[in-house]
Amino acid sequence: MTQVWTKWRWDGLGLSIAGLCLVHCLATSVLLVFLASAGGLLLDPVIHEAGLFLAILFGMLALGKGLWDHGFVMPAAIGALGIGMMAGALTIPHGTTEILWTVMGVAVLALGHDLNHRASH
Repeated sequence: MTQVWTKWRWDGLGLSIAGLCLVHCLATSVLLVFLASAGGLLLDPVIHEAGLFLAILFGMLALGKGLWDHGFVMPAAIGALGIGMMAGALTIPHGTTEILWTVMGVAVLALGHDLNHRASH
């Protein structure tokens, strides 16, 4: 029971952070439409860099532990692709394209965490 909880804890944390990132991206878009003055705070590069750091950290912990435990490379590879997409989005000027790449990267990373969780059972 403890081992299952430990596996789910890291993937669950990774999925939760991915969900928070998704909410942040969508909320930023909506707030930009309705409250242009709030955009400056929510679009601060430090928020995006900190989010990417957390995605990399929890991705390495959860997906790396899953790779070690179950030996399937696919979840880690998909998760790494998602992180790469998120990192690439940081190089794009703020706007629709950047938001789309970030959201797609978060979704791909979440898929990696989900596959990792499924492979652990």
